[in-house]
Amino acid sequence: MIIIDGSYGEGGGQILRTSLSLSVILNRPVKIINIRAKRPNPGLKPQHLTCIRALTKISNAHVEGDKLNSQNLVFIPRECKGGNFLFNVASEMPSAGAVSLVAQALFLPLCRAKTLSKIVIKGGTHVAWSPPYHYLEEIFIYFMRIIGVQAKVNIRKWGWYPKGQGEIEIEIHPANKFSSLNLKNRGALKKLKLISVISNLPLSIAKRQAQKGEEILKKQGFSPVTQIKEVHSKGKGTFFFLIADFENSKAGFSNLGEIGKRAEKVAEEAVEEFLQFYKSNMCLDRYLTDQLIPYLALSHGESTITTSNLSEHTLTNIWVVEKFLPVKFHIEGRKGKPAKISVKGIGF
Repeated sequence: MIIIDGSYGEGGGQILRTSLSLSVILNRPVKIINIRAKRPNPGLKPQHLTCIRALTKISNAHVEGDKLNSQNLVFIPRECKGGNFLFNVASEMPSAGAVSLVAQALFLPLCRAKTLSKIVIKGGTHVAWSPPYHYLEEIFIYFMRIIGVQAKVNIRKWGWYPKGQGEIEIEIHPANKFSSLNLKNRGALKKLKLISVISNLPLSIAKRQAQKGEEILKKQGFSPVTQIKEVHSKGKGTFFFLIADFENSKAGFSNLGEIGKRAEKVAEEAVEEFLQFYKSNMCLDRYLTDQLIPYLALSHGESTITTSNLSEHTLTNIWVVEKFLPVKFHIEGRKGKPAKISVKGIGF
């Protein structure tokens, strides 16, 4: 049994998700201790329990410690099976926990199931501290296709914090292997798309977000394509998303509105993040980098990627993966700065 210290590095829920995903795909039992020990509210929360329940269901696992606020978990998987599944982040208690994080945990093992998987996940689709649904759709799925995974996602209902009650559906086809990824040159910028969305708020807020985003980008010499949308939801919310489509890569930058935060500020923060990424000349944004780490370790051949920001999340995910697999990641760069990461996959 592999023992993972959940307080290592950034010490968040990502350690749990990556550990359980690898446990299922490799059919290796794992014990995770000190789960989210560094957080103000340590232990398992509804979103984490949904991940555990979901991975338990697809692998018929034996589990100990899967209850709210638990800081220790034993997970012993059996065979991973595809199929049709429904998971609800609010099944334990009302929650707008992120559906994208549950999707991340399921994606890796279901890529290697023997049959097609169709999954519905209910919860928060656009909430803080997690990738919004649109990042999953526009960026993550794009790179899954590059490494040989055929998948698609769709949003049925939007879910904002604190009400949640959003809903997405995912379709994952079995993949025989993961191809290596070599991204050292992103190429020229082909298209810059700006999306500004509101629910149950004046449409003028979405227009102000879009106008501010366009204003900053045009001053820097960019010509974004803009989409303004009003969507139905149980709750209120605003969302701003920038998609940068390069010849050899793709990146996404988002921000959410909140009470007391001006619409212009929402756009400014996301655009500033894009501009920093653009100036770095790196291929991947910091959010995608950590998500790809397990796939690169399992892939056939050697992978090399460049990232605009070597995050604590990425370093922590590398540590977890190296606990499970006989691989060694090579990093050129330091935390918080642009970096190059390479690894020889095990050809799983």
